[in-house]
Amino acid sequence: MIKNSKVKNGSLTGKAMSAELLEAETELELARNWYYNQCEQSLHRLVNAYMRLAISMANKYSRYGVDGTELIQEAGVGLMKAAKKFDPERGVRFSTYATWWIKASIQDFVLRNWSLVRTGSTASQKSLFFNFKRVKSRLEREVDNSGASVDYGSLNSLIAEQMGVPLRDVEMMETRLAGSDFSLNSLQQNEEGREWIETLEDQNSIGAESVDKESDALKIKTWIEEALGTLNSREKRIVVDRKLTEKPRTLDSIGGELGVSKERVRQLETQALKKLKKHLSIHKGIQSMIGI
Repeated sequence: MIKNSKVKNGSLTGKAMSAELLEAETELELARNWYYNQCEQSLHRLVNAYMRLAISMANKYSRYGVDGTELIQEAGVGLMKAAKKFDPERGVRFSTYATWWIKASIQDFVLRNWSLVRTGSTASQKSLFFNFKRVKSRLEREVDNSGASVDYGSLNSLIAEQMGVPLRDVEMMETRLAGSDFSLNSLQQNEEGREWIETLEDQNSIGAESVDKESDALKIKTWIEEALGTLNSREKRIVVDRKLTEKPRTLDSIGGELGVSKERVRQLETQALKKLKKHLSIHKGIQSMIGI
């Protein structure tokens, strides 16, 4: 059984590695032909060309003890979903869009099969599962190098702060990754009378909508970075401090640092925003999203 699996895996990998490499124009043409005309041939050609990407991503998760062939199959499922949902007019390369779907499909499969009990059902729990050991090891090295000492509870608090997740999720994942399954009806150590099952959250927000949002966020970030590249250093600093921070700075404070008047800062800001609007005019809706 294992031998057959390896043969099948090797055959699929070899076929993927020999597939064509698509130019951006060809990729866009195939995506449009599928999106508008439902051309199956274009869909299959698009998927086959990026199967090597799916296989490469699947191989990175082999350390979780899941069958390699099944990982590749799940990566292929994610790739197919991406191809069927991809909108060629959104201004994003298919490979970028597909990466999110492939990753989501693989991670969901790993989490479903790693244990009898589902390990991660929320975005923070999934992030913990795949990054917990790496972050913990790094923090332990930093503590050792500093010559300080930290107890178990403090280390988990550092992990929670570092990853931006609740401490209870860190404590649960620590236990889950330590080895055997345990009952979700068992009580938490730090919250008397509360069972672990109470920490599980609804996962309706995870899935296609989440993947689309992440893809859109990456696209918008790229557009903004390109637009900011058209500004000089002073204009860029003003726009970032005034429009792209959680707490916008005042004209006076910026003027004080730059050695110019409040009115001059206002003029430079207006000038910079005009440049940004012109550069971003081809992307519908993004101007209002960043407040220009």
